Amino acid sequence: MPQSNNLKKLWGGRFSGSTDSLMEAFSASVNFDWRLYRQDIRGSLAHARMLTAVGVLSEEEMHQIDNGLRQIESEIDAGDFQWSSALEDVHMNIEAALTERIGEAGKKLHTGRSRNDQVATDMRLYLREGVDDVCDVLTRLQRALIELAEQHAEDIMPGFTHMQSAQPVTLGHHLLAWNQMLQRDYERFKDCRKRINISPLGCAALAGTSYPIDRTMTAEALGFDSVATNSLDAVADRDFVIEFNAHAALLAVHLSRIAEELVLWSSGNFDFVDLGDGFCTGSSIMPQKKNPDVAELIRGKAGRVNGNLMALLMLMKGQPFTYNRDNQEDKEPMFDTLDTCLISLEVLAAMFPQVRFKTNVMHKEAADGYATATDLADYLVRKGLAFRDAHEVVGKVVGMAILDKVSLDQIPLSQFQHHCDAIESDVYEVLTVEGSVKARNHIGGTAPEQVKIAVQDAKSLLASRS
Repeated sequence: MPQSNNLKKLWGGRFSGSTDSLMEAFSASVNFDWRLYRQDIRGSLAHARMLTAVGVLSEEEMHQIDNGLRQIESEIDAGDFQWSSALEDVHMNIEAALTERIGEAGKKLHTGRSRNDQVATDMRLYLREGVDDVCDVLTRLQRALIELAEQHAEDIMPGFTHMQSAQPVTLGHHLLAWNQMLQRDYERFKDCRKRINISPLGCAALAGTSYPIDRTMTAEALGFDSVATNSLDAVADRDFVIEFNAHAALLAVHLSRIAEELVLWSSGNFDFVDLGDGFCTGSSIMPQKKNPDVAELIRGKAGRVNGNLMALLMLMKGQPFTYNRDNQEDKEPMFDTLDTCLISLEVLAAMFPQVRFKTNVMHKEAADGYATATDLADYLVRKGLAFRDAHEVVGKVVGMAILDKVSLDQIPLSQFQHHCDAIESDVYEVLTVEGSVKARNHIGGTAPEQVKIAVQDAKSLLASRS
């Protein structure tokens, strides 16, 4: 934990009195923004090399700065670095430590930049790496779902609307629906990365700098695609953090929907799935319980990520240009959202290989729920009835079947013909759940043939990422 001390403030020349200790405690951010240290050091090294190239630093000063920063990074990695809340943030801590070690050259490092463009650069570097990590784990989760979809391309389950059995679908089709949500998430994060990967370094406090800097050189050294073209916007902008959190909030909602179905399906009321012992817990009082805690936690964490999005939006809504200290509050939501999304994705990706779907139970539920009623209506339309007339006939047939406690395929032909004389013996071909799903043989349909095609398309998309 960072410790406060009486180190001299690097901005203290304007002040004759010391900072109040309560002010130090309230305003310090190093207890959370220390996480930016690698990005801060990387940005400082690129800045120093540019200052050397334009003649602001000598080669010897560059050498001292390089060695000093790398030594500091090694100490932080090892947990041996002494952080100070008196120095406020990660940037001042590292700069003060560098100056203490190498002297005058350390004082020159900040030439041509400000903490305003420095922190914006660090955050963009950090979030760029975070987006890449999210996309990597998303790919692993998608791969697990696609493999399961391929295994269950022909297994039948009830599809639901209003939480009631509606029409039979294949389990593979349902798993690919989950994958479609995640595919959109992946594409959004990749698109968001383009707007993250713009360098604000060199815009200084707000107006740029009078030193002969080369912003393109530092941007290229740090792997940015381009430089920010307006210095005011460059230091004031936090759209990239908000946009990331917005996409993360939608991802969290998608993970929550998947988790909710797993919770429902693992309950005794459904009994569609066994989630595996490794990702469930028991009850302290009820020995028979197997609780889907991981799925429930993922469902709960969606609220946390969405809350972070609202915090960031409210943080920025009243800020005038350019930089304001309010922006210190942007980092904790960013860190928390990234951490939460990564662990949620990791645990789901690890859990799915242990999930066992009870396909026999699913098939029975699909067959028992009058899920082929729409197929009967379609059959009557093909026999010449208007759809609304067919809908009414089928409604009466289902009502009769419920009273008689029989499934549609158990109704005698004579009873069918009592309701509509257009019904013939071939009606039984459309009343099985197998016939129902096979009939949906078009792009986007639930037919096993279409599921297998969709699986190959999904695999191709994943392959194109490498």
